[in-house]
Formats: sequence, structure tokens, C-alpha cells
Amino acid sequence: MPEELAKRYEPASFEQRWYEFWERGGFFTPLVDRERPKFSIVIPPPNVTGRLHIGHALVNTLQDIVVRWKRMSGFNTLWLPGTDHAGIGTQMVVDRELTKQGISRFDLGREKFVQKVWEWKEKYGHEIIDQLKRLGASADWTRERFTLDEGLSRAVRHVFVRLYEDGLIYRDVAMVNWCPSCRTAISDIEVEYREHTGKLYVIDYPIVDSDRVLSLATTRPETMLGDTAVAVHPDDERYRDLIGRSVIVPIANRRVPIIGDPILVDPAFGTGVVKVTPAHDKNDYESGLRNNLPQLQVIDESGRMTEAAGAEFKGLDRFEARKKILERLKQSGQLRDVKEHSFSLGVHGKCDTIIEPMVSRQWFVRIKPLAEPAVEVVRNGTVKILPQSWESTYFNWMENIYDWTISRQLWWGHRIPAFYCSNDHLIVSESDPTSCPQCGSTEIRQETDVLDTWFSSALWPFSTMGWPERTPDYEIFYPTDVLITGFDILFFWVARMIMMGLRFTGKPPFSTVFLNGLVRDEFGQKMSKTKGNVIDPLDVIEEFGADAVRFTLAIFTSGRDIPLARSRMQGYAAFANKIWNASRFALIHIDTELKSAKAIDRDDLSSVERWILSRLNETTRSVNKALSAFRFDEASNTLYQFFWHEFCDWYIEMVKPVLLDRHGTAQNKAKAKRVLLQVLDRSLRLLHPFMPFITEEIWQKLGGIEPSIMVTPYPVAEEVLEDREAERLISAVKAITTVVRNVRAERGFTPKDRFRLHVRADAPREATFLRDYSYLLVELARLSEVVINGEPPSGAHHDVVEGFAIAIEFPQKVVTPEQMERTQREIEKTRKELASLEARLANVEFIRNAPSAVVEQAQARHSELRARIEKLQQNQ
Repeated sequence: MPEELAKRYEPASFEQRWYEFWERGGFFTPLVDRERPKFSIVIPPPNVTGRLHIGHALVNTLQDIVVRWKRMSGFNTLWLPGTDHAGIGTQMVVDRELTKQGISRFDLGREKFVQKVWEWKEKYGHEIIDQLKRLGASADWTRERFTLDEGLSRAVRHVFVRLYEDGLIYRDVAMVNWCPSCRTAISDIEVEYREHTGKLYVIDYPIVDSDRVLSLATTRPETMLGDTAVAVHPDDERYRDLIGRSVIVPIANRRVPIIGDPILVDPAFGTGVVKVTPAHDKNDYESGLRNNLPQLQVIDESGRMTEAAGAEFKGLDRFEARKKILERLKQSGQLRDVKEHSFSLGVHGKCDTIIEPMVSRQWFVRIKPLAEPAVEVVRNGTVKILPQSWESTYFNWMENIYDWTISRQLWWGHRIPAFYCSNDHLIVSESDPTSCPQCGSTEIRQETDVLDTWFSSALWPFSTMGWPERTPDYEIFYPTDVLITGFDILFFWVARMIMMGLRFTGKPPFSTVFLNGLVRDEFGQKMSKTKGNVIDPLDVIEEFGADAVRFTLAIFTSGRDIPLARSRMQGYAAFANKIWNASRFALIHIDTELKSAKAIDRDDLSSVERWILSRLNETTRSVNKALSAFRFDEASNTLYQFFWHEFCDWYIEMVKPVLLDRHGTAQNKAKAKRVLLQVLDRSLRLLHPFMPFITEEIWQKLGGIEPSIMVTPYPVAEEVLEDREAERLISAVKAITTVVRNVRAERGFTPKDRFRLHVRADAPREATFLRDYSYLLVELARLSEVVINGEPPSGAHHDVVEGFAIAIEFPQKVVTPEQMERTQREIEKTRKELASLEARLANVEFIRNAPSAVVEQAQARHSELRARIEKLQQNQ
């Protein structure tokens, strides 16, 4: 006899227990087996500083669904986990901790500071991994990696040296994006451009030996102290005669030339005159190179004015200097105008600091030779990006790509394997040199810069498997099969992995990329602490259970933005509760364990049993098809519809008369129990990748042969179970039942009021079926009798349902005070919901900001509620 389930669904009572059971049993760890078909996937490594947020919960839920599905489908499955050292982010966290103690990292020095970061990592770095386990992630933790592991560090050095030797890494002075807060260069794609409303300042520059002035506009007056020219378009008739003359830079009182630059200047924009500051603007930097202009740095690495800005401004913060400069310009009468101006402002996303363009000596990757083959493998279909709409974005970015700034002025990270001797000879080597190969000097110092975190992450799919060694893991599991990640790191990470994989292994690191959307609030707004709309996954796991959270995330995974509300999770917690209660009912009545259950002879089954097996078979086919296409929303919705509506609402109700001895023989009952066991078993296995904890808890009660549901075979569709005729006939029973229930309610009768139903079936086979299964209509529709092909009395309610003419004998309605009261309560309840919905639809913000699907759903519900009130009022 199977064990009974507890009366209440309480996920906290078993989730942790089952996770420990899986981990202890080694169920997450694949075999080193070259014969079995393999499936491998690597985790997008979360930052070691991180706490599980809803985006992590989404991407790891989707990965776990695929991993559990593939594992159950017979694949030797590896999900390789790990964390990223997160250079800037981790250094900032430890820096803040030290500041609280009154210590600066500069007080400690590099070596001691790095040791402090390692200590912090050992103490707190496991937290996000523990949180992923709470979610149910079935990754192989015995293979967990860290981007600063010894093996990964060796791979990073090897790649750097190879790229350098191939002429694809170089060191040069160039204009870079500089973060004054983090005091490091960052790459172009790490700059976030935000719409900003600021000021446009129009300033007069006096022309030397003339009464004329040139008026030009700038949003950054503090940089004027670094101007080394002003530029006009050489074809602009207004200024053509001035090219070659000079102006005086206000406040600095420095003479600079007027140059003609057709690339820098658009004569139709503003006054047609542009100040040129080659040390503090990318376009001006390029103009300076074209026109051989000097570079005057007036803002330093910390965002303060330098000595070159003048004694009056030296040491001031750049924005304090701006205020002072504007005051001086007002006093001198050279501030002609100030206008409101909207423009894109570049900030460092890690710390929200405004970027300072700066000329600096940095290390770069020459990227086009790496990008070209990475474009080709997507174009020829070797790598598929899903949804496919992202491919055009990928091509556009890759075909217009800039060289990658890979050096960072940090202490935490992979230190660049470049060395200098006392004579400044450069040595790039995988091992630390003891002497200079050019001059023999033994005074060797290493480059102080570290590599961009994304450099080591780009090697993640193969470095984690032991590359450059040809380890068993590398030979069996590389390349991986699929990558699942957010679309926001398509360029940061996905594109770079493809480039590096092709360059160093000769193969793309995966054949499919699935880009999930970003989680928003229920109105489509970005989640943020300031808005108070953040959903903490650990909080909702605590409240609703991991299975409900996972199922909610899966069923809403569609499109670029994923609107999410706690109420949705509450709804799918109710679904988990439904699974629990239905399984508890089944377990009470099933008297055979799976391991001793007899095979089912389909030809010996009733239409009800053939119908549920056919519907389960179709569900199985649909779920497998949806998962193959990464349609997590379709797969989970299919399972929800089948289990709640077909299995619980209909099948269990249809089988109750047999199980409770109200209909049929002992033999009928035995067959019904076997089918119930099989349907429950298959349903749980279908649900397992989505809801692993509850399915394991229930399945263990069924007495299967395997030690865990996660190593049972995932169901596949079987043609022998398909039965369209049983589906058609039972569908008619359901439809007739629904019509009777609705008409009963509309006329104000209760389920206790029983009536006679007439059904006309012209085909003998259908008539026989309806006679044999009339007990279902009596039970489900609460009828007194079902008459097949009889003559209904006048005054009966007539309808045609799925080809069957029906007539319901209703007595003349006598509305009791209780019915009147009940109807009035229903009207008031519906009016209350209608009023709330009308207020929502009258809210301009809701209409403007909510996704169109949400608005349409609300409008449809509004129409439905109004129609219901009208129907209810007819019963009064």
C-alpha cells in the first residue's frame, strides 16, 4: 500500500530534506562516460558578492528545468556551476567594509588588500550558492568553479599570451571611458547611457586682434580649460575666413587656433563652432590626432582639476569647478546664454558615477579578427540565437565593434601577465620571468593592471572543463549544448564566449543560445528599491515554497519583459496545493505500489480511462515539443491546464463514483485504481523539472523502483494511447455538464436542485455510449435522470451542445428569500470587483505603462463582469 500524504501542503517541511537527499545521493553528478549521449550547460556565473535576485531565480529556474528534463530523458547531463570574482564589484564591497573600520586599501597595500578580499570571499562567497540550492538548482556542485581558481587563472594567462603573440593584444595610449570613483578604465559596453536634462552653456571666445567673438555651446564648461583649438566647418561661409586665426580661451587666457574640421563640425548644429578638448572628449581626441593638436589634461583620475587647469581650480572636484567657472564667465560677460538641454549621459553602471573620457595607456584586444568568425557561425546557423529576433541586434553590434579595453586599474582580479625590466623592456609570459630576455636584467616588475572580469568569463565554457589540458570533462562535455542567459549580457558575455571559443578550441562553445527576458513588476516597470517594487526570491520561497516560485517564473517566461506580481506566485502556490490534495485523494484509494503494478490493457478500459490516458499522452507530446523549443511558458501552461482542469476538475470527479462504490463492479474499480496510479505517476514525472520538491515528496509515496523521481524516465508520447473517439465523447459529457451547471445557476437553482435531462443521439454508437455513461451526467451535472432519445415536455430549456440536442426539465422557478439573498450578495460582490476594475482602467498611468496584454485582460474582465450582473439581475 502506498503511504498517505500529510493533510496539509507545507513545502518548508520537506524541500530542504529532499535537496540534501539529492546532493548526498550524487544525483547531480554525471558519469565520465563517452558512450552515453551527453547534455552539458554552464551556469552564467553570478558575482561572488551577490545575493539571489529575481533575475538569478529566473535564469537558474529555466536552466534547471532543461537540465532535469534532459537528465530524465536519458542524457549524461552536466550542469557546471560556479561564481565570478567580479573585479570592480568585489573590490568596492571590501573597500566599503574597510572604510567602516577607518582603513583605506592604500594603507594596507596591494598584497594585504587582496588577502583581505580572499578572506571576505571565503566567508561570504558561498551565500549565493546556498541560495541557488534553496531554489532547487540541480547543478553538479562537485565541479563548482571560481574565475580566480588556479586552473582558470592558468587558462587566462595562456589566452592572453597567445593573443599577444598573434598581434591581437596591444598596449597603446588612447581615449578611454574612465570611472573617477572606481579609478579604472571600463569598456564601451560597460557605459550606461541615460537620458538627462541638463544645461547648454553658450560661451563667447574673443578672436585675437578683432572685435568679433565666436560663440560656442558646451554642456561641460569645466573642460574649456583644456581646449587646444576651436573648430568650424571649412565650407561654412560664416567662418571660412577665420581658419588659421586664433581665439582666446576665457579664464585660461590661452591663445588657441581656429581650425577647419569637416568631420567634427556640423555647420547646421548650434552656432557651427565647436570647442576642441582632445584630452576630455572622444570626438575631440580624434580631431586632435587629425590636426596635430596638443592634449591638455585638466581633470585627473579622481575627477579633480589638475595643475594644468590653473592654480585657482587645482584640486577642485570637476563639478565644483564648473560652478566656479560659470560664476567667472558671468562676471566677465562671456556667458552669453544658458538653455535647457536633454542629452544622453554616460555613467558607470556599477557605481552610478558619470564617466570621464580620458587619454590613458591601456591594454586592448584587436577585436575584428575575432568578431568576423563569430558573426559567420550565427549567420550560417551553427549557433542559433533564440528568440531569433536577437540575431539582427547581434550582427549590428558585431559588425560595428570597437577594440576592447581589457585593462583595469584595480587590485582584485587576474593580473595582466606582462612584465617590465629596469630598462623598460616588455616581457609577456605565461610564467613569471626571472630575468629579461633582451638585456638580462633581473629587476623585474609586473604590470599593475588587472584584466576586465569579462575576459576570464569569456573562457568560462572551456576553462571550467580543464582547458588548455584535454581533460576527460573537456573531451566529453565540450562544446556545451545550450546557453540560457538574460539578453542584457548578449554583448558583455555571449558574443565574447563565441569569439574565444572559436579562436582557442576551433568550435563554438554552444550550439543554441536562449535569451530570456528581464523581470519587471506587474505594470512592466523596472524593479528597484527606490520604487519599492522589488520581489526578493528568498522571501517568496519562504512564503509560497520554491515550487510555486519556479512555476510562476516558467509560465511567465515570454517576451522581452516579464511582468511579475506576488499575487501570481500566490496563485501557483494554490496550484501546488491542488496537486497535493489531488495526490492525497489518489493515494487514499490506490492500493498497489508502482513496482508491483500490473500492466494496463488499454482495450479493456472504459471510455473515461481511455480519455484521460489520451489527454495525458497529448499533454506529454506538447510539453516535450515546447521544451525542445525553449517555450517554457507553453510547457508549464499545458501542464497546469491538464493537471488542474482535466485531471482534477474532471477525471477525479468522473472516477469517484467507481472508487466510492457508487457505480461499477470490483473489476471496474481495480482498473480505475491502476489507471489513477499510472496517470498520477506520469503527471508527477512531467511536472518534476518545473516543481521538483513537491513531485519528489509525492512520488516517493508511490513506491517506485528508482531511488528518486529525478532519475525516472521522462514520459514520451505513445501512439497506442491516442484515442480521438474517447476524447470526442467525453468532451461532449463535459460540455453538456457545463451547460447544465450554467443554466441552473442563471435560473437561480442550487446544486441541490436536481432535474431530468433529455439527450438526443441519432447514431446508435453514441446512444449506447450515453446510456452506459449517463451516470456521469447524473453525478457531474447533479441530475435526477438522463433520458436518451425521449420526448421532452413543453417548456423545457433546449440547447445544442457539441452536436447533441439537449433539453432540461426545469420546474417553474420559485425564488426563495435565501436565493434572493444569495443572488444579491453575488451582485454586490461582482459590482465591487467591477468598480475596482473601472478605477484601474480610468487610471491613465495604468493604460500608458502596463503591457497591452494586461490592459486587454482587464478590459475583457470588465465586459464579463457587466454581463454577469445583467444575468444575475434576471433571477431576482
